[in-house]
Amino acid sequence: MIEVENLTKFYGAKPAIQNITFKVEKGEILGFLGPNASGKTTTMRILACFFPATSGSAKVSGFDVFTESINVRKRIGYLPENVPLYTDMSVLSYLNFVAQVKGISFRSRKKSISRAIDYCGIGEFSRVIIGKLSKGYRQRVGLAQALLNDPEVLILDEPTVGLDPKQIIEIRDLIKNMAGKKTIILSTHILPEVSMTCQRVIIINQGKVVTIDTPENLHKKLRKSVELELSIEGQPDDILKYLKDVKGVLSVSRKEGSYGNANNYLIESDKNLDIRKDLSETIVQNNFGLLEMKSIDMSLEDIFIRLVTEEKGEQ
Repeated sequence: MIEVENLTKFYGAKPAIQNITFKVEKGEILGFLGPNASGKTTTMRILACFFPATSGSAKVSGFDVFTESINVRKRIGYLPENVPLYTDMSVLSYLNFVAQVKGISFRSRKKSISRAIDYCGIGEFSRVIIGKLSKGYRQRVGLAQALLNDPEVLILDEPTVGLDPKQIIEIRDLIKNMAGKKTIILSTHILPEVSMTCQRVIIINQGKVVTIDTPENLHKKLRKSVELELSIEGQPDDILKYLKDVKGVLSVSRKEGSYGNANNYLIESDKNLDIRKDLSETIVQNNFGLLEMKSIDMSLEDIFIRLVTEEKGEQ
């Protein structure tokens, strides 16, 4: 659905992106991550036919974004980071104007606008002047304009910026519900959003691709050990001694703070061994009280920071 190969863009002598290559399959949601000024917005603007690349190629639905931009624009919906709203117009008037600009026929216009309004939950504000809306509802209006032409591809640059937690969940669910129906590139700084929404992630740094993979595979590749947190009743020095002797344990440390007679302990273990049963048996056999055992997952933030830091170190 989207094919990008060796995409490069220079601003004067400074490269914004260099040799960016990736594919997005039909119906897939791809998370697009990177630090500020890493080239995310530049890449998305090129795909949206906002401006051309210096070199390389990009296709959307089989159409070249440089030589067949009209055909590409008919098939995409684009929500930029700063939504270009006309704040002196009502929501309905604005969407009607955008529908005309997008070439939606008069016969189809009413249905297209109604569908986008319902989808984004802004029906009760349809006749309100945009300038009087909260930032969150302005963002919804921006998303509605991107959906007007029922596009095959959605390019969303920070779609949840400015929304409250309830609205973020609603927009996240809206995007997830479009999986399989629309191809979506989602750029966001809210990394948990990517874990909850996207099937694959592309991370870029300083204009270059660092990695492309599923969040699950990134966890497996980068995780060098397994971390467990245990809450145990008993003498801390004895507990530390016995836990360290369990096969597969790499390190044990006691966390600050306690709950009643219990203390919390962090255990790092060999990622190829499941030591939970051995830990439980050791604790019971030595008359300690095991109140809780849980694994500590590597977050997408941890993955992001590690990859970007490693890339910077290599350079």
